[in-house]
Amino acid sequence: MPKTVNSTDFRRMIISGAKVLEINRTKVDSLNVFPVPDGDTGTNMSLTIQSAVKELSVCSSNRLSEICDAVSKGALKGARGNSGVILSQLFRGMCSEIKNCEEITVKVFAKAMENGTKVAYSAVSKPKEGTMLTVARLMSEFAKASCSKYRDFAAFLTDVIKKGEEALAKTPELLPVLKKAGVVDSGGMGLLCVYRGFLMVVTGEEVSDDVSDLADAAKAEEDVFGDNSDIINLDLGEIDFAYCTEFFIINLKKQTTLADIDKLKERLMEIGDSVICIGDLELVKVHVHTNNPGQALSYAVELGELDRVKIENMLEQNRALRAKREAEKKEMGMLAVCAGEGIAEIFKDLLVDGVIEGGQTMNPSANDIAAAVQKINAEHVFVFPNNKNIILAAEQAKALVSNRTIHVIPTKNIPQGFAAALAFNPEATAEENKTDMIHSMDNVKAGQVTYAVRSTTVNGFHLKEGDIIGLDDKKILAKGSNAEDTMLALIDKLKENTHEIITLYYGKDVREEDAEALAEKVAEKFPDCDVDFHYGGQPVYYYIVSLE
Repeated sequence: MPKTVNSTDFRRMIISGAKVLEINRTKVDSLNVFPVPDGDTGTNMSLTIQSAVKELSVCSSNRLSEICDAVSKGALKGARGNSGVILSQLFRGMCSEIKNCEEITVKVFAKAMENGTKVAYSAVSKPKEGTMLTVARLMSEFAKASCSKYRDFAAFLTDVIKKGEEALAKTPELLPVLKKAGVVDSGGMGLLCVYRGFLMVVTGEEVSDDVSDLADAAKAEEDVFGDNSDIINLDLGEIDFAYCTEFFIINLKKQTTLADIDKLKERLMEIGDSVICIGDLELVKVHVHTNNPGQALSYAVELGELDRVKIENMLEQNRALRAKREAEKKEMGMLAVCAGEGIAEIFKDLLVDGVIEGGQTMNPSANDIAAAVQKINAEHVFVFPNNKNIILAAEQAKALVSNRTIHVIPTKNIPQGFAAALAFNPEATAEENKTDMIHSMDNVKAGQVTYAVRSTTVNGFHLKEGDIIGLDDKKILAKGSNAEDTMLALIDKLKENTHEIITLYYGKDVREEDAEALAEKVAEKFPDCDVDFHYGGQPVYYYIVSLE
């Protein structure tokens, strides 16, 4: 068994960890505490590490430093949900420690685990014990304390995983909600899947199941010709190589070999970046960013004839695009995360500049949010996550955007997002708007009606799979046999004497006439309030209710 891990092994460990997690994704999802259909911890973690694998697939260097940079960058770009963000930060901390080494010893890996835990904890404003953070911390503490005893990397990882399993088994004792639901922490389970993938590489085992998503990521370099529309997001100073050079090599010379094509790729990497050089002895496709396109063409013509040559000055393109956008730039803009075409249309009516799809079961990544922010041509962008499991990813998006100021308004539901958007005043400053938006959330209460996806006991309710349940952002408040009666019971729990307006937003599985009938019942039961209803089109929730 190996005493150390080299750069090739580490690359394979990340890929193997991703495969094992993807294979167990459904199992990890099923451990979600709340019996609502948003058990997406495994999915979020899997998509996050797959993004790291995708970044690795386009990293041609085998230097440990560059592999670590690719893993760290890819995981951050793909971070989804709280579990995904935490996993990305664990990788970030580990990679920052590993990247400066020639090879990874047991001691180095233990120190990397410790740093990963430190970075992950610092990414969460109020860390909770009994979560994947606890599992990561106890594993790293064990690794640090015992690493000097191990000369065999496999034995070391085996015992680290055993410690993680013990830590996972204790999570219900640390977090009462887990104990009530009769499950262990799903994020901790996902983390152990990744480490088991690491161990399989060290012991020489193969992950037998095919994982199509990872295969697709590994083929990313096949998509080689784009329109360079993303260069607008680059500062001019960041463009080290000014000319995007693309061409085909056809009618290759008889003496040209496959080794010559590989050598061409190596020569292109010496004069530029973003190098793609793929094909066979019939046709070769080339893409390179370089300051010397003539040199690139000169190298290529040694192999055959050139065809469809395209050279674009990215500096000039960038200047023109930036000048146009600067002229059109406004002071402030808004971005909302939501699901449902009706909900999206309401946000647009409230003058929200951009809407990105997301919510329960579909948490957008930090990179998704950053990309959406980039499309809003404003100096300050207010982001409404509208879901407590998206707030952390929105905060992480700040690190991916350098030419905008992102203000995350911690909206936990759609009605809070509407209230925040209504509070926007284009005449006020960004800080004044941020303050007003945060305060506006205090004036609204929200609830949702959905269904239980399994039988359990939680918040004092004995639930069976299929029961209709009403909940706020913290706990289940009502249950029933149908959505209408459950909504009436939920409103009764949420309503305060100061409330004057009740608004219902009905989901994609609810008919308009049923929503209208429910609104009439609500108005009859609560005559002191004005009652209205709108089409939301949201999945998962039959109804969302707002009380103001």
